[in-house]
This record gives sequence, structure tokens and C-alpha cells, in this order.
Amino acid sequence: MAELLEDGDIYFLYRPRVAEEHVDSLEEVQRLLVIMHPWQGRHLRLLVVGRKRLPGIDAHDRFWAFVDEVVDRPEQLHETLRAREYRTKTRGEREQPPARPAAEGAYVIARHDDHTHLAYELELPLRPGPAQHGLSIESEASYIVTVKNPQAPSPPGVGLGGDRKVKLPAALQRRFHGRRFAPVDPPGFLDHPGTEIVLIGAAHDASEELQIDLDAEVERAERSTIFGDLRIGRRERPVAPLFVGEWA
Repeated sequence: MAELLEDGDIYFLYRPRVAEEHVDSLEEVQRLLVIMHPWQGRHLRLLVVGRKRLPGIDAHDRFWAFVDEVVDRPEQLHETLRAREYRTKTRGEREQPPARPAAEGAYVIARHDDHTHLAYELELPLRPGPAQHGLSIESEASYIVTVKNPQAPSPPGVGLGGDRKVKLPAALQRRFHGRRFAPVDPPGFLDHPGTEIVLIGAAHDASEELQIDLDAEVERAERSTIFGDLRIGRRERPVAPLFVGEWA
């Protein structure tokens, strides 16, 4: 049986590519964003998944992601999620639409043998639709998750560099014991912007694999929605697609 380290609300959003007013496929998505709101503590984490979708479970895909922001108040994420305007030399001013919600539910981080898992179960949509299929967001899934040692070298062109590279507190840095990767234990690794992680597709039935009652976790999450928890006005985001699983 796995040992629960952290649980909370999880939200999946996607940001359309510049000038894409309506998204019909993954090709028109620029980024997949994941927001984690632990129930113990008031902070929220914004993660960016590098491949624009979650790792495939059956293929045991291995995808890179990183912590982009850690904030104390939901309003601090509004700047990141809102529409953006760009001025280009050839096309003048262009707008990138705001991030759009794709799914919400509950998550756990759990210690399982010598590694850690990030698992979730969705509350919305009730049945995955085209948007979730495109983003590889399943109704329930588990991923082995490891954190990269920021002091270990990365291949050229891979990972964060410069002032975006994280400098972890000494207590967390010692957890690597000189290794390139370590379990996300404690989950406090994720409370530092610039932390890089690797997600590996592990199981569809996370509850059975980890022996953790994700249904009970989702019942706790029902008190929160992406609009209420993040204090996003419904006028600012399309609502219906979240319930039916469609692109927006």
C-alpha cells in the first residue's frame, strides 16, 4: 500500500496558440498547464508540461515538466492565464487567447516502494471528450514522478537554464545524494519555481495500484471548482466545454 504524502485539487488548462480564437485539436494548443492546490496550505502551484499533453499510460511515455509559478493567492495567477497581446514586425499586434479549462478533480502524491506517484481522478468532465483525449487527460491515471537534480548537467537544449534554474534549500538538495533524479518526497520540492520533474505513464487504475480511495478524494474536491477556487469570472472563460469535454 502506498503512503499518502499530499492531496488536493487539480486543474488542467490549455493555452491556445496565438490568434487561435477556437481550438479544434492539439495542433492549435501552445501549452498544457496544471494547477495543484494542496489542501494543507494556502499556496497554489502552476506547472507546465513540455509536450502539450500528459504522458500516455500504455506507452509509458516519459515527459518533462517544470514548476512555473508558486503563489499564495489565486489572483496572482490571473496575469499568467489571461489573454496576451504581442507586437510583431511583420504582422503588427496579435493576441493570444486566455488559458481555457479542460478538466478538474482531485490528486494525490504518494510514496510507493522506492518511488513516488502523482495520481488523480477527475470530477469534470464526467466523461472525457475530444479535448481530454487530445491532451491525454484520462478519467483516472497514475504517473511515476521524479524531480531532477538542478546541480546535475542537462543535455544541450534541454531543461531550464539561466535565471530560471532553481536553487533548492540545502535540506532538499541533500535528498539527491548526488543522484540525477530523486522521488518527489517531500512534495515541498514542487514549492520552488524552476523545479523540473519527469512524469512517466504508470497505470489507468490509480486507486487499485496505490490502494488509495480516489473516489473519496474527489468527494472532498467537490467543494471546489476551477472558477471558485481560482476566482476566475465565468465571463472570462467558456464554461460549457468543461462539462461536456469539448474544445473551446
